[in-house]
Amino acid sequence: MAWAVRAAGCAAYRAAGLGPHNLVRHARGCLHAAAGDHPAAVEDLLEAGSLAERWGIRNPAIVPWRSDAALSLSARGDRQRARQLCAEEVGLARTWGAARAVGIALRAAGVVEGGSRGIELLSEAAGVLRQAPAPLELARALTDLGAALRRSGSRAQAREHLREGLDIAHGQGGVALADRARDELVIAGGRPRRDALRGRDALTPSELRVAQLAASGQTNRQIAQALFVTQRTVENHLTSSYAKLGISSRPDLAAALDRG
Repeated sequence: MAWAVRAAGCAAYRAAGLGPHNLVRHARGCLHAAAGDHPAAVEDLLEAGSLAERWGIRNPAIVPWRSDAALSLSARGDRQRARQLCAEEVGLARTWGAARAVGIALRAAGVVEGGSRGIELLSEAAGVLRQAPAPLELARALTDLGAALRRSGSRAQAREHLREGLDIAHGQGGVALADRARDELVIAGGRPRRDALRGRDALTPSELRVAQLAASGQTNRQIAQALFVTQRTVENHLTSSYAKLGISSRPDLAAALDRG
């Protein structure tokens, strides 16, 4: 995504207040925030917001600059301004009614607010995002919710949300987010053996080997003899594999393993 940084500085895009230039400016601000450069992030995001307001673009589903700026402002210690921007975006998002935008705004508000009220907002954000086609945003909300619950002492609840956030982030290719969810899960007392909770990636090496042999047509007895384990062990591995793969019978194994 380094193209966004280069394009935002291109003189051709600076001319005449072009809409695409502002989207790139917003993207650059988000990149600065991801890199931990919050002063630069705030500068870009507030400027993107100023231009969006000038052009009458108030729908946060198009440019969610308020929530993004609020997170960087909060990281810099300016929580009052951050809360103000979050309240504005939550109100606007609810007015326009898009679930994804509402969830993003609520997540930012929850992170900025902190404490018990922050947990309430993050929980609402996760609930709203479950209704939207935005899995990575849901994973972010679940990870932030889990981290907030862990800090509050609710470690069992935290692990539940963090495991789900990790599973979704891994499935969507959100490497950095999955790493954060995994780290939080470990701090909360969880021991994630696999990055995924469902699908082929969730199978342990033993489960995968048993499932592959079963998919090839071997019986439980044959598998047990080949792997030097009991038939009961084979049955247990297959039962666990069916649950992780989302299937209910042996004939579905081959397709499920191919699907990943």
